[in-house]
Amino acid sequence: MRTLFIDTILRRILPAVVMMAAFLFPACGDGDTAEVVNVYSHRHYDADRQLLEMFTEETGIRVNVVSAGADQLIKRLEIEGEKSPADLLITVDAGRLYRAKERGLLQPVHSEVLERNVPAHLRDPEGHWYGMTQRGRIIAYARDRVEEEELSTYEALADERWRGRILVRSSENIYNQSLLASIILNRGRDAAETWARGVVANMARSPRGNDTDQLNALIEGAGDVALVNTYYVARLYEDSTAEKRAKAERVGVFFPNQQSSGTHVNISGMGMTKSAGNRENAIRLMEFLTSDRAQQLFAEANHEYPIRPEIPLPRVLAAWGTFRADTLHPTALGEQNWEAVKLFDEVDWR
Repeated sequence: MRTLFIDTILRRILPAVVMMAAFLFPACGDGDTAEVVNVYSHRHYDADRQLLEMFTEETGIRVNVVSAGADQLIKRLEIEGEKSPADLLITVDAGRLYRAKERGLLQPVHSEVLERNVPAHLRDPEGHWYGMTQRGRIIAYARDRVEEEELSTYEALADERWRGRILVRSSENIYNQSLLASIILNRGRDAAETWARGVVANMARSPRGNDTDQLNALIEGAGDVALVNTYYVARLYEDSTAEKRAKAERVGVFFPNQQSSGTHVNISGMGMTKSAGNRENAIRLMEFLTSDRAQQLFAEANHEYPIRPEIPLPRVLAAWGTFRADTLHPTALGEQNWEAVKLFDEVDWR
């Protein structure tokens, strides 16, 4: 019912938004299309803004950005259709990239640079999207209440020993949906259901907030372990205030499933829209965002793991050491997204 309501509202307001697109994205005639690329982006990080400015300085191509939630942008592309001014969709999580491809919103891109820079397991086999950064979904724990030796796998969090101790976001969160999709693929649906029911039973409170909220609750003692993405923890460690850094030191980082499937890793990525009118400029921007310079800035400024293993890690990530990552292809996670959503509903993970 909630999804239907949102869709109805979006269908009422987005036609007007489409009419306004000409004002948001300056019109470009045949003579000046080489000077612009239009981006719909779910990402909101300073590193992204810096990189887009660097791209313009380097190429002379102006980057126009519309920022909104990923689902809003995907819905907007659907409603705008072939009239959409967007050339590139940038978003987080494989589930959303898969959704955009399945709805016919992206077109394939074949570039030697992209295929060289982006490993095969981090891009769509048909070239509809390419990974840009990586983030691990790890177990953060309170050092004063949990010994690292107590931790092992995601699945073990369903044990009764964690009753009333787990902090986690809601089932609507795409990061959790992709994590559950990975458990379905690695362990089977029955095992995934057992895990999800166990985590619900072990929650310290009803799911709410983002990953930063889970970490703050962990520090305040509301729970003992939290499922979060790596870059949220790294931000705590790199905070400019001594007080917050001291609090961050009370949080430990654990990479689960190192003796089995590996830690779940997801991506942020980009795909060229079906309607792209500035195709060559969009390809140049995609290639730039996978370059040495861009990958290094993503890692240093936003604490995300580069998609290229040869890029040096910043201090915080390097201090955590290497880890075994789950090798499931992002496409497989996208294919299982709906099954994960249904399972969350069945176990009453709100």
